Amino acid sequence: MRPLSILISNDDGVFADGIRVLASAAANRGHKVTVVCPDQERSATGHGLTLQSPIRAERADELFAKNVKAWGCNGTPADCIKLALYELLNEKPDLILSGINHGPNLGTDIFCSGTVAAALEGTLEGLPSMAVSIASFQWRDFEFAGDLAMDIAENALTKKWPKNLLLNLNIPPCSEGNMSSLRWTRLSIRHYEEQFSKRTDPRGNTYYWLAGEAVKDLKSAGYGPSDWPSDVAQIDNSGPSLTPIQPDLFWRGEVSALPMIQIKGQLVR
Repeated sequence: MRPLSILISNDDGVFADGIRVLASAAANRGHKVTVVCPDQERSATGHGLTLQSPIRAERADELFAKNVKAWGCNGTPADCIKLALYELLNEKPDLILSGINHGPNLGTDIFCSGTVAAALEGTLEGLPSMAVSIASFQWRDFEFAGDLAMDIAENALTKKWPKNLLLNLNIPPCSEGNMSSLRWTRLSIRHYEEQFSKRTDPRGNTYYWLAGEAVKDLKSAGYGPSDWPSDVAQIDNSGPSLTPIQPDLFWRGEVSALPMIQIKGQLVR
């Protein structure tokens, strides 16, 4: 395919291994790669934007492969994409990639994910966008994930990537030889046990540390074809999970299931 203009961001920061591998995977295929990402870790920032302080960006080309232009930004992942699209790039990219994230972005956790937020910002701008994550915080072999992400993105672009489609790719922490096939998946509904750890500081004051463990629910899944596994189940089966997401959060259930709301005797219609 023709060389693409690709914008890459993440939420793990400019020094993360995952983003360097992804940028190299894209550059090695002859694509024009620009990285604009946080200058430090910004995990779990969701789609937050910086409104009360200035946003700064400094060149960081030396951290990446040859011919990759890079900036480290003091803002959130969503800030980075906005800044890139409206100030740092001369033209809109053909593709936006976010990752490779150090850890999973499965199910309803995507609402908290800075990685997914960066890709979603691209989708909101009408650009083909994909979030890429390794479903483990300990796994550090990102090479296969980078190649798989590029294979998927290039293939989807040649098949006319639908507007408003965000792809969320999660890859299991295992070698390629031990991996099952890539599948389309549904978002699981994520629940956590013991979300906070209550502690006491040296002065006797109570504080809380967010430290919940995800419940391993392999059956829970939301809207989508019933024969698609949940993304959590697919990762548990050692297979890459590719979940189609769109920004539209409108209710997809039956209208008759909505609550009968009555205000001052007037039924909401």
